[in-house]
Amino acid sequence: MEEEKRSQIPRVKLGSQGLEVSRLGFGCAGLSGALNTPLSHEAACLLIKRAFEKGITFYDTADVYGQDHDNEIMIGKALKELPREQVQLATKFGIARLMGAQPAIRGTPDYVRECCEGSLRRLGVDYIDLYFQHRVDTTVAIEDTMGELKKLVEEGKIKYIGLSEASIDTIKRAHAIHPITAVQMEYSLWTRDIEDEIIPLCRELGIGIVAYSPLGHGFFGGKATVESLPPESLLNKHPRFTGENLEKNKVIYKKFADLATEHGCTAPQLALAWLLHQGDDVIAIPGTTKVKNLEDNISSVALKLSQDQMREICEVVAVNEVSGERELESFAKYSWKNANTPPRQCAP
Repeated sequence: MEEEKRSQIPRVKLGSQGLEVSRLGFGCAGLSGALNTPLSHEAACLLIKRAFEKGITFYDTADVYGQDHDNEIMIGKALKELPREQVQLATKFGIARLMGAQPAIRGTPDYVRECCEGSLRRLGVDYIDLYFQHRVDTTVAIEDTMGELKKLVEEGKIKYIGLSEASIDTIKRAHAIHPITAVQMEYSLWTRDIEDEIIPLCRELGIGIVAYSPLGHGFFGGKATVESLPPESLLNKHPRFTGENLEKNKVIYKKFADLATEHGCTAPQLALAWLLHQGDDVIAIPGTTKVKNLEDNISSVALKLSQDQMREICEVVAVNEVSGERELESFAKYSWKNANTPPRQCAP
């Protein structure tokens, strides 16, 4: 019976190293706030349990989410109520400080190990299924960072390695040290710049793509359009959610929501369905704090779109008409397009 409940979400291979995950994952960051009002640990555990019952087995967190690592602690509590062997757990390291004018990015070998040990402890697990470098430290050779991650794989503390917001050159160099299983990038209807180079490279190397913010930080779920933003939300400072940019983007949302109605679904369902039609190697990790939104997101997996419908969606949400940069200014320099290439490892 339990297996039947989870059968509505198919399972797919993420990358070519053997990791198998649910077609739709769950992004856990929002459970601890930042973009919206946080949930209590009890409410978050109930939501994660509901997601698991519906077929979501892939959960994505990070050591920097929530004050004092709150998100990992929260997810650790939820995991105690789930069969560990049926869950694919992803977490991240690399952002040493989130608050302040600029985040602090670290990727030294000793820091990699320190972060991994801390995450294992907070999550209450013996191993991490997929361990991402959250942002690339451009002062450290990626070969050095990957060398330590490779040791953690050999020790059984992590099973697979991932990169987030990594450049073309960084992905190639990292993959040469140890196979990369997945690259996590922002990818949604209004952020598609990875389609030109990143996705083709990942497919060439057998690397899966994990799409974070697949609903445009909730924009295609109605954030700042249908519903107002909480006062504490970082989106109140996001270029696409403020001022004239927001007013222009609201026009796009209205057209897209009308199209969704024509298709007999909600706007977030259509946005997720479009993303899932990009290929079985693209996994979306939408997050939510509401059961209704969770169930709506899950329903997107069953939506089928023709090539004509896919083209129509892209015409309604034309990326050249989207107003505002895709990231907060403090993070823009660490995106895959703007970050400097890490130095090469010194020859012995």
